Amino acid sequence: MQELEERIRTEGTVKPGNVLKVDAFLNHQCDVALFDQMGKAWAEHFAGKRVDKILTIEASGIGIACVAARHFGNVPVVFAKKAQSINLDGDQYVTTVYSFTKQREFPVIVSKKFLNEGEHVLLIDDFLANGKALRGLIDICDHAGATVAGIGIAVEKGFQGGGDQLRADGFDVDSLAIVESMDASTGEIVFRH
Repeated sequence: MQELEERIRTEGTVKPGNVLKVDAFLNHQCDVALFDQMGKAWAEHFAGKRVDKILTIEASGIGIACVAARHFGNVPVVFAKKAQSINLDGDQYVTTVYSFTKQREFPVIVSKKFLNEGEHVLLIDDFLANGKALRGLIDICDHAGATVAGIGIAVEKGFQGGGDQLRADGFDVDSLAIVESMDASTGEIVFRH
């Protein structure tokens, strides 16, 4: 998606340790018009596929998933929580994922009442690096007996291999911007086309 790549190029910052900071428009301050264009792009890519729900992980994926849902007939958006709380009651699907950004493992939790057997689920997230978070969501869908209809990603760090491995495993991954390489010393970002 040309507009997203341009925003990354002009407003993104490459930090040491393969970190791409895009908080001005994607995962701190949210550009809702951009999210709408992203949702439209995913709706075009996944046209003809059954999507009953969208599943993401808190917090950065929530805004993107909610806006994208408007392009999928306003299907419900469910987000996996990263911490147990007194508001989480009843039976739950729980798995553990490793966050590249946070450099630690954390649980991801979805109430069983919000993810059902036979549902077709579109996974949406802001970033895909090594794919651990998405593997956690796939694991939760598997436990629920739900089908992963596809995976929509805003920014994929192609050089970290998570997306390529998910595609090799048969998942339909639509990343709107795939960063092939980036250099913290120069700020250069190269996209895969």
